[in-house]
Amino acid sequence: MTVRVAVVDDHPVFRLGMTALVGTLDGMLVVGDAVDVPSAVALAVRHDPDVVLMDLHLGQQSGIDAIRQIRSQQPRAAILVISMLDDDESLHGALRAGASGYLLKGASPEEIERGIRAVANGEVLLGSAVGGRAMRLLTARAAAPIAFPQLTEREREVLDLVARGLDNATIAHRLALSPKTVRNNLSNILVKLQVRDRSQAIVTARRSGLGDA
Repeated sequence: MTVRVAVVDDHPVFRLGMTALVGTLDGMLVVGDAVDVPSAVALAVRHDPDVVLMDLHLGQQSGIDAIRQIRSQQPRAAILVISMLDDDESLHGALRAGASGYLLKGASPEEIERGIRAVANGEVLLGSAVGGRAMRLLTARAAAPIAFPQLTEREREVLDLVARGLDNATIAHRLALSPKTVRNNLSNILVKLQVRDRSQAIVTARRSGLGDA
């Protein structure tokens, strides 16, 4: 059976290269490509791919948001992240959003092929560069009680980085979000935690164990 693949990346050279690579693999067909969240979701809805290859940094938008929306509208599609982002927040965020695999952009063609076939078969595939760390991260977080259950997963991620002392621009880059989205999340956090400002949010977060490097 042919594996139908969609490619989502805002860098034209990488997008074209990935499309060309998948086109050379036996039993695979590229059904389209996209450069941002709206076009990625529209592509998934229109062409119903088996696998979506997803970058996390889509200009000023987040591939994690695209993963959530695609999984909501096309739950059958498996999503394999291929990104330069190798920090814990990006890795955990992608997996929590519904990604079935995570590779770094330095992955070999053989790793990418293996990843596509694995997630298409319903498996979870973590590249050698992130696999061990991902399992430790998920195990640790699963065992720990959730701080601030009134917050969304994204808001907790933002609050954790705020508690580490990062500014909005750095948080936006880390999470592949726009600065406006970070500001909106922070405003929601202040309301939900019933604190007056960023400084009080940091104190409250650190008391609950967030903000550890």
